[in-house]
This record gives sequence, C-alpha cells and structure tokens, in this order.
Amino acid sequence: MPLPMIRNVLVLTLSCALQVLLVATTSAVASEPEGDTRTLSCKALEEQTPENVQQWLAHSLWASHCYSYQARAVAIGDSEVRTLALSHRIQDGIRQQVVQYLDGPSMSIERHARIGHWGWSHAPEEDASVPAQWAKHLERIYTISLEEEKRVAGRDAVQISFDPRDANRYPHQWWLDTASGLVLKHVVRNAEGDILETFQVTQLQEPTRFNGDVEIGRPGHAPSVDWQVNWLPEGFQLQPGVSRELADGRAQQLYSDGLATISVFVEPVTASSLRPGVHQLNVSAVAAERFSGKSHDYQAVAIGEVPPKVLRRVVRSVAHVDMTSE
Repeated sequence: MPLPMIRNVLVLTLSCALQVLLVATTSAVASEPEGDTRTLSCKALEEQTPENVQQWLAHSLWASHCYSYQARAVAIGDSEVRTLALSHRIQDGIRQQVVQYLDGPSMSIERHARIGHWGWSHAPEEDASVPAQWAKHLERIYTISLEEEKRVAGRDAVQISFDPRDANRYPHQWWLDTASGLVLKHVVRNAEGDILETFQVTQLQEPTRFNGDVEIGRPGHAPSVDWQVNWLPEGFQLQPGVSRELADGRAQQLYSDGLATISVFVEPVTASSLRPGVHQLNVSAVAAERFSGKSHDYQAVAIGEVPPKVLRRVVRSVAHVDMTSE
C-alpha cells in the first residue's frame, strides 16, 4: 500500500475516531447497515446539568449528536497545520456533516448518517444510554479528571484529562464548551507529556439544539474476512458498524477503546506495498508486516493513534483463518 493511499485511509480511520471525539466527524464511510434503530431524545439535554466528570462525558457525547453548528478549526501535528471548516446539521433525525479542508488541494467530505453505534462487551445494562455506556467503558482503561473555569476560543469551558492505566495508549485532554458540551479542543500527548497533535476550534457559531429525536443505528455486521487479529490492548474491541468493505475485495476492521482507534487491513504483497516496519504520520503510526499464505505472500497493515511498539505488536498478531473449516 503506497504512502499516499495510507494517508487517504488514515483520513477515513481518523474520521471514524472523531465520531467519538464529537466535534469534527469527517467520515466518508458508507452508510451504516440497515436494520433496527433506536432513538435518542435531544430534549433530555434540557434536564442535564453535569456535576462530575462522568456526567460531563455522557453530556458531551449526547450533545455532539444534538446540536447544529458551524465552526472553524485547526489541526496541528508535528509537521503541518491544517485549517478546517466544519458544519453539522440535523434533519429529520439524521445527521448531516461536512468538513472542508481549507489548506492545500481543495477537499470536502460529506456524510449523511445515523449516529454510529460504538459497543463494548463490558458495557452496563442493555437499556443504558450509549453515552453512559461509553463513559463507563472509558473509566476502566483511563484515569479521568475534571478541571473547571477554563476558556477556549472565547468560550467558557471545562477540561477533562484521560490518563491511561497502562502503557498501550496515549494521554488525551479535552476542553468542553460549558454552554453546549461540544468539544472545543483535543490534545494528544506521549508518555513524556510532549504534545503529539492538537485539534482546536477557533470559532464556533452559537450552536442550536435539535428538539426532536435522533436515530441510533444498531451495531450491524463486520465485513467477512479470512484473517483475524490475535492481540489488541485491553479495552480495544471491534466496531462492526464502522468496519467497512474497501476496493479490490479488501476490508477494514476497525477497533476502538472509546478514544483511540486501530484500523487493520490485509492484502496480497505487490510492488507498491509498504516495507515492513513502522511509519510515523503525526500522532498516528502505520505498521506493516508480511506473512505467507497458501497462494500469496500477504501484507497486514495497521493504522492507529497508539504508541508505535503497540501497533507493531498488533500487526504481528494478524493471521489467516481457514474459512473452509467453518
């Protein structure tokens, strides 16, 4: 897989992650699988006054799907600064999202979709809300703390810090808009505290809350593949609703711990395949490993916002499965 293609895939992978990061969902993945849906009542936000970090987390995820807004933002990595125009609207309970890249070649990504369903096997009771399930899951793998009386982009904010309970993921920091609960700023750091990447809203037009119900898609089914990932950091689980079919019969399996994502692909080795090893792309890394199959040599590729040694271990755990024996 050549590096330009890796960058394109990375955009898709990170955009899936940004569904969880609330403000800048930029996904160009296909619409979620059809099936039963549940609804989330945006009117419930009228009754929510967060008083602790768990309530702020649930409130922020709820708010991210219930507010229409337009914003300007910057994404700052170690080698580039990108300027973005963000638009999020809700029509008939369906989210409409547009992201425009304002630097370099013109690119716009648009998505019309139900709320993506993110699920974890250790979630609480079935009838608990998706935001509450997500907040509970995060507490198992991150130490989460809250600081009040902050300010970002001219707006009052609270700061939430996520410190990992192991060495297999990065620390994260969010700044949430006090008035709406939307994320105004997101910083990812390494274990030494150095900033790897910053996403920050620089201008947010007054958000408008949708007063109806928005639809939540059921988990759906992951693409059928003849390979499996045999090791993942604790808390990372397959997200079937956002795993997807790619061109040439390939498929993407996407895993998340609720903040970070790891996306895995397997394809035959070609002249344009990546050399084995780890390739750094700002906060994300790309790890490639080759192994032999019955008729081809294959390349496993993993992309994610985790330490490079972790991603290398993930990709080395990928193995073919004999589908004929099932």
